[in-house]
Amino acid sequence: MKIIQFYKNETQLIKKAANQHREAQHQLYNQFAPKMLSVCRQYVRDIHFAEEVMLGGFLKVFLNLKNFKFEGSFEGWIRRIMVNESISFLRKEKQVFFTEEITNYNEESWNNINTELEVEQIQELIDSLPEGYRMVFVLYAVEGYKHSEIAKTLGVSESTSKSQLFKARKLLQQKVNQQNKISNGAIEF
Repeated sequence: MKIIQFYKNETQLIKKAANQHREAQHQLYNQFAPKMLSVCRQYVRDIHFAEEVMLGGFLKVFLNLKNFKFEGSFEGWIRRIMVNESISFLRKEKQVFFTEEITNYNEESWNNINTELEVEQIQELIDSLPEGYRMVFVLYAVEGYKHSEIAKTLGVSESTSKSQLFKARKLLQQKVNQQNKISNGAIEF
């Protein structure tokens, strides 16, 4: 099968898609959908709902494509829309609570988790975190947001963001240690 390149660069493709050119929109969707589904899945546990969120996100992408200013990464622009859509979905589905607890912690102590777990197992452990912990953890550790950005995005204080991240890391460490014991056959009864 021979692949025919319709557009020489991404900029041209984006401009065509912004002018309602369906084939260009289809190409953008095909190019970015797998990555964006992965982004949505980080926040939304159920794959079917994650797909629904992604589709809603792409609708927003195409409706607002003319607002993209070609400053920075197009993928980053789409990714931010998907993150916001995922958070909006979670807020609509159920209320997400964040504890406003200030905890003294040493950030360095939770940065290195030693594990032999597979990616799917790690994703399951992240999925098992309470919603607030998980959202802050993913925004910080996966998306690379700063606490000030997380606070603004979620409508919480920076100290709440830091506290939620600390608690998420601590809980993940416990779960990883428990999983490692099980994997190594050292199950305690």
